[in-house]
Amino acid sequence: MIERWSLDQVLALAPDASSRKAAQGVAAAGRWSSRGTTGSVLYGECEGSGSKPYLACVDLTEPAYRCSCPSRKFPCKHALGLLLLWSAGGVPAEEAAPQWVTEWLDGRAERAARSAARAETPRAETPRDETPRDEAAGTGTGAGAGAGAGKAESVRQARVGAGLAELERWLADQIRQGLASSAEHDWDGLAKRLIDAQAPGVAGLVSRLTQVRAEDDWPGRLLEEYALINLLAVAHRRRAELPAPLAETVRIRTGFPVTREEVLAGPAVRDHWHVLGRRDDEHDRLTARRVWLKGRATGRAALILSFAPPGQSLDASLVTGTTIDADLAFYPGAAPLRALVAARHDTDPLPGEGAPPAGVPAGEALEEVARVLADDPWTESWPLVLAGVVPGRTAVGGLPLHRRARDPWRLIAVSGGRPVTLAAEWTPQGLRPLTTYDDDGTAVLL
Repeated sequence: MIERWSLDQVLALAPDASSRKAAQGVAAAGRWSSRGTTGSVLYGECEGSGSKPYLACVDLTEPAYRCSCPSRKFPCKHALGLLLLWSAGGVPAEEAAPQWVTEWLDGRAERAARSAARAETPRAETPRDETPRDEAAGTGTGAGAGAGAGKAESVRQARVGAGLAELERWLADQIRQGLASSAEHDWDGLAKRLIDAQAPGVAGLVSRLTQVRAEDDWPGRLLEEYALINLLAVAHRRRAELPAPLAETVRIRTGFPVTREEVLAGPAVRDHWHVLGRRDDEHDRLTARRVWLKGRATGRAALILSFAPPGQSLDASLVTGTTIDADLAFYPGAAPLRALVAARHDTDPLPGEGAPPAGVPAGEALEEVARVLADDPWTESWPLVLAGVVPGRTAVGGLPLHRRARDPWRLIAVSGGRPVTLAAEWTPQGLRPLTTYDDDGTAVLL
């Protein structure tokens, strides 16, 4: 039996504000001619504008959604309304689901099995350490294809090296001239030249300097950004001297891609992962969703990224405050954080499944961040679970809050001046609270 979600957890799944409002309109028992749950699946028939009711169901183990309504939003208002009814205890338990529900579940299981079989093939047939990266980058077969790919890789490395050499000279000039001469058009032109040099990762770092210049404390922040960008350029130039994991970090941050297939072909880490929280950001006409996880047994942190263009729904399969039994495949690097969900496992709930994640005092959390930065100095965020901290208007447990997270009244209200467990996103500019837990252990989204 899956533990019932709170109102906050359900509403957080809505793709937009209008969906949240519409879902509350259909979350009335009188709108549903039938409804039920088998413990892991919700289903129901909701009256609509036509003569036939809409058939909606939710697989709580993912979650995954199905509805016969014509809405393009995902999940639709009927699936959300059914979840709201369930969260309020308004969906009765049943021994078995109707045939239309079981057919949908069987189809999902078949697709998942085929996907798992495809994912296992490269692991079995292409040992990760036997193929040099330059050859693996090729698209053909045989020695000729590998040689061609290696040549293309070498050409790109030369272009990137030339672009970063110019960047180092430009940064040295900026420091000699002083920060007051920094101008937006200079950064725009430099970013375009870095794109031409096939170093999109560094170009992105340069492009965001305009945002730094708009902050109140911009001189110090700009100098920090210059230092990190210069460090990346120097590290790329001297990458042959670096340990392999750090060299891979430099390669990725410069802009060389790692494919999804490469990541899934690597080793996976199975654990019961606490879903700590999420944050959505808009950038370059795309919405990026960051979902933070923490392994119960391993203690490992993980970040699941997803992207969607305007008008399309983001991945809502990871519900804040829940725990998933899953295999995660991590992107390579000195401090691996970003990961893909390689496989999810349907298991019976473990003892203490609904309990909050184990936290650490603020001092230990800072030690964890220090270790991460020692491995990867370009780390911009990291998930922490703080235990026994008392929130204030500008700090939590002595750790400053991000300027956009000041006055966290909801967190303060849950705390009531008492110590709480808090899941937060660490950034160099301060903490961004994600989730706290009330006296009953229920997740409260912040």
